[in-house]
Amino acid sequence: MNVKRKLIRTLAAAAAVPLIVLALPVAPASAHGYVSAPPSRQAQCAAGTVSCGDIKYEPQSVEGPKGLRRCDGGVARFAELNDDTKGWHATATGRTVTFNWVLTAAHRTASWEYYIGNTRVGFVDGNNSVPPTAFSHTINLGNVSGRQKVLAIWNIADTANAFYSCIDLQVS
Repeated sequence: MNVKRKLIRTLAAAAAVPLIVLALPVAPASAHGYVSAPPSRQAQCAAGTVSCGDIKYEPQSVEGPKGLRRCDGGVARFAELNDDTKGWHATATGRTVTFNWVLTAAHRTASWEYYIGNTRVGFVDGNNSVPPTAFSHTINLGNVSGRQKVLAIWNIADTANAFYSCIDLQVS
């Protein structure tokens, strides 16, 4: 009889495990993404075009608080992305540029913003929706020419964070 009770308890415990697992809180999926073309600074690191540190292994991870105007998103280990003397390759473009994004984990989006210096040259409303894993925005940079650094920002809808990519261009 004792063996029978132990067997029943063991079977009941085994049946309860899936229910317990389903009841536990789940962390939200983290969002990750970057501009792949024209190649952002982190894309250049990942491709080995420019010698970089940790960012070469995770170009999608430049995440920081919303509102920053920094290539590294405020992440100290990615600080080299802010170094304008590092030898970043500038892509030749006209004043209208198509930016291709790659997302390794999509997340509801508030907006995308594009800056040259302190001037916002592009804005795309995210409509609080989840974007596809690959997509593009075509942005008119305005009346600029020569070497320009564009800061592309992906503002996440349901967190206080954003993802940052700097893209070096030679605008003609």
